[in-house]
Amino acid sequence: MSSGWPDIPYEPWRETCSALHLYAQIVGKYRLARTPWVNHSWHATLYVNAQGLTTSLVPDDAGGVEITLDLLGHAVTGAATDGRRAEFALGRMSVAGFCARFIDLLRSIGATPDDFGQPNEVPDPTPFTDDQAERPYDAEAVTRYFHALVAADRVFKRFRTGFLGKNSPVHLFWGSFDLAVTRFSGRPAPRHPGGVPALPDAVTREAYSHEVSSAGFWPGGNGVDFPAFYSYAYPKPDGFEAARPSPGAAYFDKKLGEFLLPYDAVRRSSDPEATLMDFLESTYRIAADLGGWDRAGLECPVGVPRQPRRV
Repeated sequence: MSSGWPDIPYEPWRETCSALHLYAQIVGKYRLARTPWVNHSWHATLYVNAQGLTTSLVPDDAGGVEITLDLLGHAVTGAATDGRRAEFALGRMSVAGFCARFIDLLRSIGATPDDFGQPNEVPDPTPFTDDQAERPYDAEAVTRYFHALVAADRVFKRFRTGFLGKNSPVHLFWGSFDLAVTRFSGRPAPRHPGGVPALPDAVTREAYSHEVSSAGFWPGGNGVDFPAFYSYAYPKPDGFEAARPSPGAAYFDKKLGEFLLPYDAVRRSSDPEATLMDFLESTYRIAADLGGWDRAGLECPVGVPRQPRRV
């Protein structure tokens, strides 16, 4: 078992995970409000860094602002390009309390607070400022989750290098709270029906305007009560759900319409990185082959440090 792949059972930290999800939404909505729209909502996502999850540099009146959810030091930090900095500790609090502290942090570094509204992609969303219930904060579980994110992020970034076509960054979508990487065939997709809870259909339709094979990592939730890797295609080609992915622990979840690989199957394997790469590659090949993608023109060998691609 690799020490870089910690045990992160979902049930013991379910409530902390739910709270962290909502905190990430508030931070993400700050970036969303200040950043010009980029295709497929890539302008709104968060990224794994050395401390946790970051907005990267966000344009604002202070010149630029970076917000980090520090999952090692258990704090929210804000840094402006004019040198101003602020932070507050993560711990037991309400979502409304987090939102108020975050607004104070933004003001203290010259950033522009916004009306953060309510959560997206969750059933029966409560406006952030009305969510007064105290939420737990299991710091040890949060740190284990962070190390799992780091491990998944490393493999996703390696997988991303094996594709010459349009390819997303590796980023965390705070609406669904999943780390994801997406490949595109280059062809337009059928109009998406929408219907994602608490998400405007226009956003969903723009996100799925072109054919994709997408993979990602959930800590739990989203229809599964355990941490898992997923892979899906839109549109779903004929025969997709009957295909056999690798490794053997992977399977098609009919309710979700996606392939799943339990995180524990990766963590407990003799080579977690190779096991996850096998899942990513095999499910992509299923989507690309059944979907008639131009694989020869889109693919390339996985990148190697200091070795330029041969052309």
